[in-house]
Amino acid sequence: MIYADVIVDIAQGNLDRVFQYRIPASLEGKLEEGSPVMIPFGKGNRLIKGYVTGFSDTTDYNPEAIKEIRSLVVGGMSIEQRLLSLAVWMKKKYGCTLIQAMKTVMPVKKKIRTRKDRFLVRTMTVEELHGLLSVCRKKNQKARIRLLEALVQDEAIPYDVILNKLNIGKSTLDSILESGAARLEEKRKRPDNRNQGETAPFVSLNGQQRQIAEEFIRNFDSGNPGISLIHGVTGSGKTEVYMEMIAHVVSQGKQAIMLIPEISLTYQTVMRFYRRFGDQAAFIHSRLSQGERYERFEQARNGEISMMIGPRSALFTPFERLGLIVIDEEHEGAYKSETVPRYHSIDVARRLAKDAGAGLVLGSATPSVDSYTHALKGEYRLYRLSQRAQKGSALPRVSVVDLRKELEQGNRSIFSRELYQAVCDRLEKKEQVMLFLNRRGYASFVSCRSCGRPVNCPHCDVSLKAHRDGRLVCHYCGYSIPIPKLCPSCGSPYIAGFGTGTQKVETMAAQVFPQARILRMDQDTTSGKEGHQKILAAFMAGEADILIGTQMIVKGHDFPNVTLVAALAADLSLYAGDFKSTERTFQLLTQAAGRAGRGEKAGQMIIQTYTPEHYSIRAAARQDYQMFYEEEMTYRRMMEYPPCREMAVMTLSSKDERKAAAAAKEIAGRLSGSAAPETLQVIGPADAAIPRINDIYYKMIYMKSADIRLIFSAIRQVRRFYEWTDWKKSVMIQFDYM
Repeated sequence: MIYADVIVDIAQGNLDRVFQYRIPASLEGKLEEGSPVMIPFGKGNRLIKGYVTGFSDTTDYNPEAIKEIRSLVVGGMSIEQRLLSLAVWMKKKYGCTLIQAMKTVMPVKKKIRTRKDRFLVRTMTVEELHGLLSVCRKKNQKARIRLLEALVQDEAIPYDVILNKLNIGKSTLDSILESGAARLEEKRKRPDNRNQGETAPFVSLNGQQRQIAEEFIRNFDSGNPGISLIHGVTGSGKTEVYMEMIAHVVSQGKQAIMLIPEISLTYQTVMRFYRRFGDQAAFIHSRLSQGERYERFEQARNGEISMMIGPRSALFTPFERLGLIVIDEEHEGAYKSETVPRYHSIDVARRLAKDAGAGLVLGSATPSVDSYTHALKGEYRLYRLSQRAQKGSALPRVSVVDLRKELEQGNRSIFSRELYQAVCDRLEKKEQVMLFLNRRGYASFVSCRSCGRPVNCPHCDVSLKAHRDGRLVCHYCGYSIPIPKLCPSCGSPYIAGFGTGTQKVETMAAQVFPQARILRMDQDTTSGKEGHQKILAAFMAGEADILIGTQMIVKGHDFPNVTLVAALAADLSLYAGDFKSTERTFQLLTQAAGRAGRGEKAGQMIIQTYTPEHYSIRAAARQDYQMFYEEEMTYRRMMEYPPCREMAVMTLSSKDERKAAAAAKEIAGRLSGSAAPETLQVIGPADAAIPRINDIYYKMIYMKSADIRLIFSAIRQVRRFYEWTDWKKSVMIQFDYM
């Protein structure tokens, strides 16, 4: 290669603008994608730093006019180089372009109006605030009540948190300011962000928590932080352990990133970190503008903060002295990007921690099967928290209702008799109830109401999906049959598509429990600005007795007065049509049970299902992760699914269905012909779970191998072939890992 493509202004976000430079003989073979180089730039040929993004042996310009790279920059890796190195790695692993990867990891500068962070600071005594609260309660001024209760709890609250997490409008804030209860103050900068003298006292750790924190600190101080997995039951106090680890890392002059699923970034979560770390901590979330997000990242780059908390995008915070990455609820699907590059936060965090010499801590009550397998193999350190942290708080009592028996006894309602009695009891006691449907945007599956069995693919052991043309289709191998009129297992005529919506459940609940105040939380009711937070805040304030919603309502929230949680139809997620549906069902049911009884009152979980004998439901009812893991791994080994084998999926998309199908068939044929079936198994092509979106058709090809390098090689082979095809401009290809 004679020429190198160079990007010269990363900070300004001009990532699509590349310049060609000649590679001098002295640097031949020494440059690679991501290499920092010094180049002559502009009319005055001033020397500036650039980054190599690619190579070529041709140019569109006059070769004599192309300038030459002056030198390779050597020395310690700057934060830009570390992030660029990460982008190069992502390009190779996920099959995207380097520009796509760079746009993901590099904070893009936006012109913003400089503003100083503000805090709402309490000026009345707590007793005076309680007096004002009683007046507001008599007038039922809900927003004022929320803000005053927050001021009782915390002397100072960030202005951003008030707007985005407490959902307080400007008129409400102005009224509190006029009352003299609080005033706005500009953020007071500390001369040294590592000084923790002003932070609030924190909860002392119990024996199990202390043991984990101390072992991490010993490993960190010895220069071997490694990767740790904390497996702690719901309510076991994992967050307190994280904070202790972060506090030690920060005290050593290092910085920390903590990832939390967006839905769990509640007011309570935000304030826990502010109380402990004060203005050392910063948050990013989906409500921030690009300018505000860039401003947070600049604070990190300049050393003004020591920790960043947020969803997966917080992973790319440009900390120069990164010492720790924490990923809470590591099993959550939100950590997987749905856009190109389709990276998983845990994979990227492992790479980032390795480059920075930082520790990585994963935590969950229901760890992913992949992470737990890594821990059992000794690749991660495994820690367990087996008891709830709050004294007197026990795991909820879980019962399973067989909907087949309800049907036999004439109950066709979505509310079983046990659930009906339990809800009535909670309403009488003025306690709260959460009812959820564990469904996502999957196509309907078909199952039998008599025996509870779905119609499965005989080749892939996943449920077939119902399509509008009256056929059942497997989205792994393409196997297809007409929708049967009788159950293939028991011959019953009670076979049909399985599914119902939250709106229908709300209507039925209002009829069955007319005295109850009901809130619904789903895609329709949360589409407006701050939709999620307004509903959650209202439920927290006791403005409703029953909260109905999809799985978003049972993830990471802490409602002390909720004593009953019910999964109305556990089968909705159990037969979602992919090999991880069983794992997700167990995780969801176990996490949902953890929302009940978080306060002093005992909790109960009711699981309604047509297949109570399924191991994921039995294990969830017992809150027994080990039982689930052993059964699930038996199934994974038998079917050769991850983590027993490596598996990747290739998605081909086009506006022309025939071109997408022809390209998928040609690529699958080439891959099958170039590798022995015992080393690389190629499955498909088949239609995607949703075959057409916005008039774009999607085809899938799966690859399995015991050696991930064979899959990497296959992906490189496909990309090389793709560059020379006639259909390159009409068919797009994406790669993903299972």
